[in-house]
Amino acid sequence: MQTQQDLYIVLISVHGLVRGDRLELGCDADTGGQTLYVVELLRALARHPQVKRVDLLTRLVEDRNTDSDYAQAIEKVEDGANIVRIRCGPRRYIRKELLWPHLDAFVDNSLQYFRKIGHCPDIIHSHYADAGYVGSNLVQLIGVPLIHTGHSLGRVKKNRLQEQGMSARQIQSHYNIKQRIEAEEVALGNAAMVITSTRQEVNEQYRQYENYHPARDVVIPPGIDLVRFHPPADSSGLPTIHRSISKFLIEPQKPVILALSRPDERKNIHTLIKTYGESRELRKRANLVVIAGNRDDIVKMDEAARKVLTDILLMMDRYDLYGHMAIPKHHLPKDVPDLYRMAVQLKGVFVNPALTEPFGLTLIEAAACGLPVVATSDGGPTEIVTNCNNGKLVDPLDSKEIERALVSMLRNKNIWKQMSRNGILGSREHYTWDGHVAKYMRETNRLLKEHHQHQAVSPGKSRLPGIDRILVCDIDNTLLGDQGSLTRLMELLRENEQLGFAVATGRRIQSTLDILDEWDVPVPDIMITSVGAEIYYRHRVMCDHGWQKHVNYRWKPAAIRSALRNMPGLKLQPASEQLQYKISYFIDPGKMPSLAMIRRHLRLCDLHAKLVLSHDAYLDILPVRVSKGLALRYLTMKWAIQPERMLVAGDSGNDEEMLKGNTLGVVVGNYSKEIERLRGKPRVYFADAEYSEGVLEGISYYDFLDRVRIPNDEA
Repeated sequence: MQTQQDLYIVLISVHGLVRGDRLELGCDADTGGQTLYVVELLRALARHPQVKRVDLLTRLVEDRNTDSDYAQAIEKVEDGANIVRIRCGPRRYIRKELLWPHLDAFVDNSLQYFRKIGHCPDIIHSHYADAGYVGSNLVQLIGVPLIHTGHSLGRVKKNRLQEQGMSARQIQSHYNIKQRIEAEEVALGNAAMVITSTRQEVNEQYRQYENYHPARDVVIPPGIDLVRFHPPADSSGLPTIHRSISKFLIEPQKPVILALSRPDERKNIHTLIKTYGESRELRKRANLVVIAGNRDDIVKMDEAARKVLTDILLMMDRYDLYGHMAIPKHHLPKDVPDLYRMAVQLKGVFVNPALTEPFGLTLIEAAACGLPVVATSDGGPTEIVTNCNNGKLVDPLDSKEIERALVSMLRNKNIWKQMSRNGILGSREHYTWDGHVAKYMRETNRLLKEHHQHQAVSPGKSRLPGIDRILVCDIDNTLLGDQGSLTRLMELLRENEQLGFAVATGRRIQSTLDILDEWDVPVPDIMITSVGAEIYYRHRVMCDHGWQKHVNYRWKPAAIRSALRNMPGLKLQPASEQLQYKISYFIDPGKMPSLAMIRRHLRLCDLHAKLVLSHDAYLDILPVRVSKGLALRYLTMKWAIQPERMLVAGDSGNDEEMLKGNTLGVVVGNYSKEIERLRGKPRVYFADAEYSEGVLEGISYYDFLDRVRIPNDEA
């Protein structure tokens, strides 16, 4: 176990526009509470005496339509705290639903960052599903504990959208929901700890997942910055922001009903406007102020935000709310506390009518400023209002209930004062970042005692002397199959001393050596065998024992065999094909359940493994940290081989993972149909030629023996 002040923690939040200050909150669906949460957590962790360094990894964005801050590779936020921007996908800013094909590159580039600084993290903490995918891959390679925070969950979102009448096809088309849910399952399966903001998330939301294991869940509510969010001074006048609000209003000194969120359908702003527009008493007693992000030209905004803002303006016109409702076009992050304080001084109410609300950061911000709240009776608000006793909970679809709650708060001054006082005291007791991090570190120390293996990455030269780049081939049906082209490929290897040679195969080591000898192939520099379960080196066929120790994580082969004993369509292969870290079956595709069903069955048994289907004939079950792709990335870390200097050739499903990411992939012409889904990826070349001739074609395509041609993967 480490001494004090030497922990290195990595937070991952892939999407959105993230920077240390002047956060662009609410400009789209990807720049909401999560962005603020991760930046505040970054700062708070850096203040803890046990933490030497904390990095927040997010996506690098080089887009003339966004601030140049997001193109800065490393931003120092404060001592020991950095935002590190990783290249991933197109240079331009894109919404999170479009990032999935590019996340393997995020993994590869994160590994190269760790290599550059010469140290791996002790803890990785992923935020949201996309970061959960990245974090799961990283911890599978590095061997450190993963903490995961979902923020919002795909299964919950899917249910809500279906309740609103959206079809499954529409949901999948827009939100890529299947991939998101599977990424969440993978993250939950790999996480040593899942941090939630409320007990409701654990009991109702995470319960919907196959990898629901409540023993790993820890409730730690987020905090707020009490330096920024505090009640107005007794003698202070109205904040400057009131001037920009008052120009919309006939009676600007009236109380305000304040709503603050990004322009998102889920935030349910239209129900609030309907409630206000149809209530004579609310219009008599208060003005409505809606802060829905920033906008210049609605027409140029993304489709979801454009629809919400257009609906808001149409409803404002329908109910003739001119002079009674303000919806300013711009506000700065520094204005947010003043908006709450303005509403406090005008004796107003904050309202959050969201359809779903995993936590509700704005509610504790309002509470800390002394502003009573009316909030949706979903998720986080139920616990916040219970803890702070500073408002009322309502059904977000019941306009009459929302109206009654607002009227009662505005009408009774004594209730308003008590709720205001309660919110200030409750937020200080339950929702500070120092309190959050104190519990966070207690739980982290527990994890480190159980799991921690200190790992420093040597930035020195490769220990495979003289190798500048490396060719990695699957054996069966890729390297082997045509003697003539194989001979030419071996001659090319002998002529290029700086070109290393590796094989990656489902075969065990002795079978690998035998088949290579049979085809007169010299022993490769590196041999990844048993679908990535084992790594060997040419010198004395030496096993990489570090990899062996690494892949044992959560591996329970006897329990897996028992769980699948009566599974139809599965038949264990001979004992010679069963290894310490590989269980192999023959399959009958007509009888076997889908891989998803088998995976679900194992998850419900709290068994964690990877399932690899090949040629519609074989099923390999491996530890979660085993695959050809993970083994390759481990080698890039250990031997300082850049992924762009690694040409990888394969033909079937168990090659898929190693063909993705920043490596240069070649699919030979005689490929198996399950690999077809990689077609179109910028760094996966589908050769016309078969077997080793296809490998040679790929070497030529990438100019791999000379300058190395990297395909343009930007859109």
